[in-house]
Amino acid sequence: MFNAIGRVCCLALLPLAGLAQASQGSELAKAQGMAYPAVIAHRGASHDAPESTAPAYRLARELGADYLELDLQRSRDGVLVAVHDDNLLRTSDVAERFPERQGSPVSAFTLAELKLLDVGSWFNKAYPERARASFKGLKIQTLDEVMAIATANPQRQPGLYIETKVPGLFPGIEADLNKALQAGGWLDRPGRVVLQSFDRNSLALLHQHMPQVPKVLLLWVGKGSIEPASGQTFAESGETDKAAFNARQQPKDKAEFERWLDYAKADGAIGTGPSAALAGGGAQSYADLVQPWMNQLSHDKGLLVHVYTVDEPVDFRRVLAAGVDGIFTNRSGPLLRHLARPSARSEAQILSAEGY
Repeated sequence: MFNAIGRVCCLALLPLAGLAQASQGSELAKAQGMAYPAVIAHRGASHDAPESTAPAYRLARELGADYLELDLQRSRDGVLVAVHDDNLLRTSDVAERFPERQGSPVSAFTLAELKLLDVGSWFNKAYPERARASFKGLKIQTLDEVMAIATANPQRQPGLYIETKVPGLFPGIEADLNKALQAGGWLDRPGRVVLQSFDRNSLALLHQHMPQVPKVLLLWVGKGSIEPASGQTFAESGETDKAAFNARQQPKDKAEFERWLDYAKADGAIGTGPSAALAGGGAQSYADLVQPWMNQLSHDKGLLVHVYTVDEPVDFRRVLAAGVDGIFTNRSGPLLRHLARPSARSEAQILSAEGY
């Protein structure tokens, strides 16, 4: 999975101050068999197709993303599925299909029931400029289906970057994931799979079941995670702009940030997934946890840094210059072009060729 061409291109784009960190990060990635700098397709190419659906993952694969990212949950009958939210309201027609259960968690539905849901039409309504008739009626993907998409093109075979989502709702999901990955032959090559979680207990369980697989502790500033300097939750602040509040948050101090790096290592992680503050603000803009000193401290502790979720060139430049080793993005195409790894086809051309 280690991408030497991408490394050379990336190094050429960095200021001199970032070269030492880039060298550290590239060597850490190489030791794990991981891509550098890693292009991680956040829920697939989810800017151009509905998140966590077949076209989003197929588009990310054909663009050349290094990893297909997914959030793992489990149906009532024990099937692993790719769904982000705690419930299905935002990205499906569950309110029409199952009105009496519309706020229920994914775990309340069997796979057959989940497969009845339309998880594409919401995207057409939310983003009419990117709408496609073929998105109507798209189905929730199982882990097995995402694995099949990742291996369908012999010339382009991205890895998988899997998050255990709300793992407390799914006791034993770490063991289930190990079994599924083993059955699919996904653990035969180092760096082909990366596992991630905000939940330290789940991360430790993942390490227990799959000690050889790279793992990442996702980082967040807020009560219950990295203690904020503000000492407040959004609700306690009395503010009305949650995105602006989140973007202003910072760790209480350097020692608090370092404490979470040490947690990551203790729980078996080889890297962290910190948030970023974005130039344009917005709902994806959170605390700036990829300041150069933070990334240097992470590298000095032997930890890779994969930042979430960055979509614009101005932010690509800043986080790469600060020393990150990979980027979660909804827009794999622009990031790959920024890294001088462009696809020969546009997003629209690929979607049409894939039948969408």
